[in-house]
Amino acid sequence: MSAIETTRHRRNRGLWIGLALPGAIWLLVLFVAPFYVMLSVAGGGVNEFFQTVVPVWNPLHWSSWNLSAVWHDIFGPGAFIGAPALRTLVYTAIATAISLGIAYPVAYFVSRYAGPRKTLFLVLLIAPFWVSYMMRMLAWIDLLQQGGFVNSTLSFFGLPGNTDWLGGKSVTVILGLVYGYIPYVILVLYAFLDRIDQSMLEAARDLGLSKWRTFWHVTIPLSKPALIAGTFITALPMLGDYYTNQLLSGAPGTTMIGNAIEGQLDSPGEVGQGAVLSLMLLVVLLIPMIYYVVSTARASMENA
Repeated sequence: MSAIETTRHRRNRGLWIGLALPGAIWLLVLFVAPFYVMLSVAGGGVNEFFQTVVPVWNPLHWSSWNLSAVWHDIFGPGAFIGAPALRTLVYTAIATAISLGIAYPVAYFVSRYAGPRKTLFLVLLIAPFWVSYMMRMLAWIDLLQQGGFVNSTLSFFGLPGNTDWLGGKSVTVILGLVYGYIPYVILVLYAFLDRIDQSMLEAARDLGLSKWRTFWHVTIPLSKPALIAGTFITALPMLGDYYTNQLLSGAPGTTMIGNAIEGQLDSPGEVGQGAVLSLMLLVVLLIPMIYYVVSTARASMENA
């Protein structure tokens, strides 16, 4: 390698290092460091007098006491984590299915039939992101309260209009999850459906397939990666969600795993157990994430 090529290689390497450095620092400060703090809290102890957490920074001195306590809370006598964990899985599965069932027709319509109004529809789909999640949930509370719009509408049509929707109903929490996360699914599905090659659909029609069979045998299989991505984008944050249930119900009968973690983090002497439970939830969430990454990479290699 000549001296000129060596100098150019060093300059290019320095350029790429410089471009990657801000992101690396951001990741180190806002992810790696807090994650290590959480590990230190999970492996640490408790000040018996003040009931405050005592982090242990040396991994060689980490204790398994908090892990044992959480394991007892899940599987031991008087365990209380199992019910919220199972409830979270059920709520997430139902809310994800409803989100996909609503989002796919909407995304399909915008990508195929919106025509010149496509930009308008996209603005309407993105509009919910301009409002904070808390404000959207507060608006949902206003709609569902005793004298709110939902009960007033039911009464107008002669239906029972005195339902206490915010009194610990599972359907309220599930619909709140759908309402909060469905914009993400719609955008993911639209971005993929809009890129499907029209010539493939036209070829299917030329071969004698009806519109319905073309949709079922061509469009749906082609949009499988988008459906998987939409499922993960929706389900993963739902599994750790605690704010939706806290605002729309707050009843023990609808407690999710996120609420159990929040309760431990707010309880004196149980912060370490909350950190352990958070880490266990993170491990569970990593399994589908790894599956998605591996399946996506395999599909890309097969298409190549």
